[in-house]
Amino acid sequence: MPKQHNQKKKDHVISPHMKYIDTLSLSLRTFKTRPMRTILTILGVSVGIGAVLFLVSFGYGLQETVLKNITTADALLSLDVSLGKSDVIQLNQDSINKISELPNVTEVSPVVALPSQVTLKDFTADTTLYAIKPSFLNLSGLVPYRGTFFKADAEGKNQKQVVISSAMAQLFNIDPADIIGQQINLITFVPKETSDGQNQVDIIEQPELFTVVGVVDDERSSLTYVPADTLENITYINYIGAKVKVNNSDSMVGVREKIISMGFLVSVLQDTIDQVKKIFSVVQIVLGLFGLIALTVSAIGMFNTMTVMLLERTNEIGIMRSIGVAKQDVRKLFIFEAMIIGFLGGLGGVLLGYLGGMLANVGINVLAHFFGGQALDLFSSPTWFVVLIIVFSTTIGILTGVFPAQRAAKLNPLEALRYK
Repeated sequence: MPKQHNQKKKDHVISPHMKYIDTLSLSLRTFKTRPMRTILTILGVSVGIGAVLFLVSFGYGLQETVLKNITTADALLSLDVSLGKSDVIQLNQDSINKISELPNVTEVSPVVALPSQVTLKDFTADTTLYAIKPSFLNLSGLVPYRGTFFKADAEGKNQKQVVISSAMAQLFNIDPADIIGQQINLITFVPKETSDGQNQVDIIEQPELFTVVGVVDDERSSLTYVPADTLENITYINYIGAKVKVNNSDSMVGVREKIISMGFLVSVLQDTIDQVKKIFSVVQIVLGLFGLIALTVSAIGMFNTMTVMLLERTNEIGIMRSIGVAKQDVRKLFIFEAMIIGFLGGLGGVLLGYLGGMLANVGINVLAHFFGGQALDLFSSPTWFVVLIIVFSTTIGILTGVFPAQRAAKLNPLEALRYK
């Protein structure tokens, strides 16, 4: 009976192929036999993966920050219409009506620019006043830096409110956050042509004060935005431009061509965004290449570890082969070990990349706050990229384990047993 029992046990050991669960169990044994070396190898891979994730996330974060500041969802469906080279064709109310009647056009928001003066308490400053429809700000891709945009009353009528640029707030030496709620007086200079063909400028002072409700981030130009229907005693004849919103992105080309055929110039913010994305794609590739250098060094270190493991376990391989373990099982064992190290290195790299990005972002925002800047999130990691980089790390592990696995499978059992 004991002899029969031993024979059954031996038959179990020399089964033609090892089960995957047994191979995985043997692969994890390296954490017990050489824990420090294995952990350092995983850490080396993690540093390489973390460098790639950190740099590429920085590129994505910069792209999202820039696009967030130059556009809104409505702006992506908007066309910017301006006067053409011909002085005969004017952008007046008739032109606005014709554009509004075009197929797939959902909204037209014209704008008038008038030189003006703004008085706040005892201070007066020059400004360019834009008389607009409230929707013009969103269609332009502007977002509030402080405060909000125009709000209608309970009856849906626009109130006497203004939105100014941050440069305008600086002229009054007031912080943009503190100027919200302040009341200002508007004096507008309206050019017109008299009956005898002479140019004349009417100075029109608004009888009521306007309340500052919002500030847009623009430190270069002193701008004031006002709902056109709240300005009194001003007649609008010609516009300097208009924002045209279409119902979907597929309609933009057709609507654009029709407006151009009317003699106007048309530009699309999406064109600028596409150019920005192309530039940042190049930036991301360059940053990724720098990260790949660190990853290459880690892969070389991992390959070296797998080679050393092969030499250390030559006798063990000889024993395994002598009791009937197949070549493909030996090959599979080494590949599993390399795959596990690569996978764990990828997970560690993701953690290091996130941690590095978070710490760098905190440091940058502390500096921004110290110098009076705005807090930003400069790191962004798309989920698909995180998954891809873990798969990539695992693949690198498998590739670095292929050569040692092939050598291990080809070892002669007798020579392996005699190896010292």
